Amino acid sequence: MKKEEEKKELTLEEVKKQGEEGKSSSSPIAIARELKECQKLKDEYLAGWQRARADFLNYKKEEVERIEEILKYAAEGLILKILPILDNFYLIEKKIPENLKVNENVKGILQLKTQLQDFLKKLGVEEIKSVGEKFDPNFQEVIGEIEAKDKKPGIVLEEEQKGYKLHGKVIRPAKVRVTK
Repeated sequence: MKKEEEKKELTLEEVKKQGEEGKSSSSPIAIARELKECQKLKDEYLAGWQRARADFLNYKKEEVERIEEILKYAAEGLILKILPILDNFYLIEKKIPENLKVNENVKGILQLKTQLQDFLKKLGVEEIKSVGEKFDPNFQEVIGEIEAKDKKPGIVLEEEQKGYKLHGKVIRPAKVRVTK
């Protein structure tokens, strides 16, 4: 590397000498050679700068995608704390006698459940469908088996606790009972 720099300096020195001594026959050739070297260096520096800029833009794009991914699942902890509240609303709804479901107070409580469901939907939460489906260990957890002669084995008959996904990722599997 130093030898190349010395060569370049020598070439510059020669050009300066030749310029001081007056015009010599090799002066235009040396100048042309120096110009060619400068253009070559310029092209190398430009290509390096363009590569560095492209690398930086790619890095910036990847960071934005990474941050978006982090933000997408940032609410997961909060959602997992809200789900038991929603579970309680489902339990309340199951236990309310049919004749009381027309009561305005009961309707208000059930409206809260609907608002909570809508809020979770806006955050990207979706329920995992289970009852009547074939058991899938990726989305469901078996907590018991039920004898059923008219059904194929491995079909979900009851759902003890609803399962949920956040943007396609399972955050809580459904707890189900399946046929033997």
